[in-house]
Amino acid sequence: MKSVSRRAVLAVLAVPLVPACTAEPKAPPPPDPLAALAEQARKDAAAATALAESNPDLAAIAGEVAKARTAHATALQAEVDRMRPPKTTTSAPPTSSGAKPAPATKATMVEALKAAEKQAGELITTVSRYRAGLLGSVAAGCASLREVVA
Repeated sequence: MKSVSRRAVLAVLAVPLVPACTAEPKAPPPPDPLAALAEQARKDAAAATALAESNPDLAAIAGEVAKARTAHATALQAEVDRMRPPKTTTSAPPTSSGAKPAPATKATMVEALKAAEKQAGELITTVSRYRAGLLGSVAAGCASLREVVA
């Protein structure tokens, strides 16, 4: 009978353990739905600011829309960052492309607010209660702004 060395036995036993030690990398989580809302709020604020600068008759109203949508973007981005902290050490919010947006018109501002209200409303039932409250506030804010603009 042939003698088996301890090394040979250990080598045979260790082979099945090697794959078990290397875990499959986890799939990245899906994008946070609030991130898209924050980005759209930033775009809406930029368009409203451009409208305020280009149309003195609508400057006050467009300025209020820009201020409110900026607040929406800040609150939404803070929630996104709370749930998924950014990997960088800076806390600056993501920025849109450097191109200055075309000024909105009264009609496009109303449509953008209506779309934001609808999108926030659709997400309410899919998120936690805290996030639902935030989305409800954003949706209500957009509805109020739409009434003021229209």
